[in-house]
Amino acid sequence: QVQLVESGGGLVQPGGSLRISCRASGFSFSDSYMSWVRQAPGKGLEWIAETNGGADSTGYADSVKGRFTISRDKAKNTLFLQMNSLKFEDTALYYCARDFAYKAHDIWGQGTQVTVSS
Repeated sequence: QVQLVESGGGLVQPGGSLRISCRASGFSFSDSYMSWVRQAPGKGLEWIAETNGGADSTGYADSVKGRFTISRDKAKNTLFLQMNSLKFEDTALYYCARDFAYKAHDIWGQGTQVTVSS
């Protein structure tokens, strides 16, 4: 069964850190480009980070560059997003997704909620 399952979301104070995870199954994770995409309340989807299969190439949206880091553990079929220096505007539902083209995705997880609040 092709599946992406996110975990690790929660409530964090501004300036804090959080790491979210995405466990993949049912497809060749190590050969797949993967992304993180988020949706803030009342807003559309925003692509924020991408990594290639070898995890030696990454890309970030300007809104998170220098604060967020995408990585992967091939042995555990797991994608990560380390989020530092979190801001109120980072509050969103975070999805991991498999890419079939640049910023285009064909498999989505159910999302994990990240709330930045004091």
